[in-house]
Amino acid sequence: MALKIRLARLGAKKKPFYRIVVADSAAKRDGRFLEVVGIYDPNQKPARVEVKRELIDQWAAKGAKPTDTVKALLKN
Repeated sequence: MALKIRLARLGAKKKPFYRIVVADSAAKRDGRFLEVVGIYDPNQKPARVEVKRELIDQWAAKGAKPTDTVKALLKN
């Protein structure tokens, strides 16, 4: 089971809001996930990013790899 740390889309049409989740790589984008590790809201100025760093580190130790988008968000 390959784990990914990725975005799951929520919100209304043209007003996206994202959860940063840990999910199996075969699961659908907005489907089943294991745990919510943060949020990303691009509608606010500046964009709001909140992450639970200790949870991300725990999942990374278990083999979860962030997607390119999440990796860029974590750098900032």
